[in-house]
Amino acid sequence: MAGYQGWFDAPGDGADLGWKHFGDTPGDVHFDMWPDMTELGPDERFPTKFTYKDGRVAELFSSYKESTVLRHFKWMRDYGLDGVFLQRFASQLQDPGRKNHVDTVLDHVRKGAKEYGRVYGLMYDLSSVKEGQMQPVIDDWKWLVDHTHLTKDDRYVRHNGKPVVVLWGLGFSGKRDPLLDDGLKFVQLLKNDPVYGGNVVMIGVPWQWRTTDTPRIPFAKMKALIAAADIVSPWSVGGPNTPEEIPKRYETVVRDDIEWCKARNKDYMPVVFPGFSWYNLRKGTDPSNKIPRQGGRYLWTQYVEAKKIGATMVYQAMFDEVDEGTAIFKVTNTPPDGAGKSQFVTYEGLPSDFYLKLVGQAGRLIRGEITPEDDQLVRTAQWKPFVPALPVVPGTPTPASATPLPAKPANYSATP
Repeated sequence: MAGYQGWFDAPGDGADLGWKHFGDTPGDVHFDMWPDMTELGPDERFPTKFTYKDGRVAELFSSYKESTVLRHFKWMRDYGLDGVFLQRFASQLQDPGRKNHVDTVLDHVRKGAKEYGRVYGLMYDLSSVKEGQMQPVIDDWKWLVDHTHLTKDDRYVRHNGKPVVVLWGLGFSGKRDPLLDDGLKFVQLLKNDPVYGGNVVMIGVPWQWRTTDTPRIPFAKMKALIAAADIVSPWSVGGPNTPEEIPKRYETVVRDDIEWCKARNKDYMPVVFPGFSWYNLRKGTDPSNKIPRQGGRYLWTQYVEAKKIGATMVYQAMFDEVDEGTAIFKVTNTPPDGAGKSQFVTYEGLPSDFYLKLVGQAGRLIRGEITPEDDQLVRTAQWKPFVPALPVVPGTPTPASATPLPAKPANYSATP
């Protein structure tokens, strides 16, 4: 299952929200990868102020358009992806315009899953919620059950025969509230309420969830939260920095996570991601191509390690997340000119559907249909390191991982 943001808007798309999560002006955009627009129809294209070297106006899409979301689900079917968890951001639920957007995209996702034989589930992103302010999100869930009956869909994802609902953003530190108390109450409702319960609940927690015990995030409360839930999914996007570091993370952290959960009859869903870049989103204060993809090596190694330690399900971050450069859908290798103000990471010269193929293959790996040795896609991929054209803002530390990495050796294998 992949994450599906579905949060993109453009002027003229009917949502009346302007640009959301894109932007159209060099130096003032929020995304690091330019979508491949080749297959999109005339009504799915929205002009920007970017141009290509030949003078053509560069265009972007909108998630508000049904035809675009349905095309994404067609790609899922064509490349063997099981489906997606649609993100539903708590911050959007009390604004009428944004609420209309997320409800409309949900309708598109339901139609796409039905038409193309995929599954979908709902994932609440709680990162904006403050302790004591969970009730609007709970009310939204009740509204969805009462008015859309989504968990009765035959295409809604199920685990052990029950609908899966995800609460992402529990137990995090920093500026976010950990929401351990409110999260527990929500989990209990989703599990036990006679009208709005009966679900399997997955919780999205920090990758160091098992070793954190502070006054603000006491492990006793985290244990109580996990005891009430069914599936633990730690967020790992952002590290390690290279494929070579991944086996150690899986052996020293993820393996113990899985064993801890098994001992308590809990399932575990590791998160994998293909690379990372948010130069434009961070206004040049973080390196472009911060975690290079290396021709699929970075992502494929995570799948290989997940399989080795016994993972039976995997969360792919993300289908359409171009803001942080973790997208796996079709992205162009020839983005428009950023006028020296914006820059866009590419797929290192690989075909725009390379990562759709890779994730489809990875699903077969996790299901036991192929072995790591069967891989020819990553092993033979011809790729070129992406070299950022623009530096970070002067005075910002540049980590070693931002340095362009050498091309893979010809005999590379993800299997140790």
